[in-house]
Amino acid sequence: MSSQSEFAAATDALAVSVLGALDGTGDAVQLARYVDDASDTLAALAAVRVLGADALSSHLLVGDPFEAQDAAVVAKAFDSFPASDVLEERTVARRDWATAQLLARLAGDDTLRAVAAPPADETELADTVHWQAWCVRMAQLAPLATLGLDGPVHDAARGGALTLSRGMSRSILRRDFPTAVRLIRWLAWLHHDGTPLPLDPALAAEHVSLLGGAGPRAALDLAIAGHFLRRPDTDPKAARA
Repeated sequence: MSSQSEFAAATDALAVSVLGALDGTGDAVQLARYVDDASDTLAALAAVRVLGADALSSHLLVGDPFEAQDAAVVAKAFDSFPASDVLEERTVARRDWATAQLLARLAGDDTLRAVAAPPADETELADTVHWQAWCVRMAQLAPLATLGLDGPVHDAARGGALTLSRGMSRSILRRDFPTAVRLIRWLAWLHHDGTPLPLDPALAAEHVSLLGGAGPRAALDLAIAGHFLRRPDTDPKAARA
């Protein structure tokens, strides 16, 4: 039986593959081949489930082709690891929603939309009074900071640009690099979206890169942030269409 450590190792390996596809040092990510070639199929499916929307990054950001068999693998990962219905799983529900939306966008496959609805109550997203907890929640939702998505979480990010900047600075000072790069990713997305920011996310990303200490998934967050910072400005309304 696969262990949690094997799941984590498989997730890191898939993150490295996606990172290679994004920066041009590796081939396009083919999820079906990744799972077929894996020595532990269940761990490979867990990696697809955990990365979720981020596993689709190279298709969204650099235009790698997305195959029908890859969509089937994403659906199989959801079947193998169904989400819990408890209230504490709101973050997972929002991330699942993101995966379902992007899968429909890339493959025209609406299969997951029926089982990946976002929480009906989004009021906690507006609570920036307890800003540390809010920033942690937004960091956990960093996979939603990508092309082709817009919704209540994105509106919360737009309204909380100052709070995200504050949380990012605090995370760097605490040397909490995974949280810092996830918040930098949101700030980079906001920059591309045209939202005014109190600081330069490119300088923050460079600073964290120089400090080091980032694992594969944090490196992937930084790479995605870099794509937003390098992309030409677009009409935000067109980008959300």
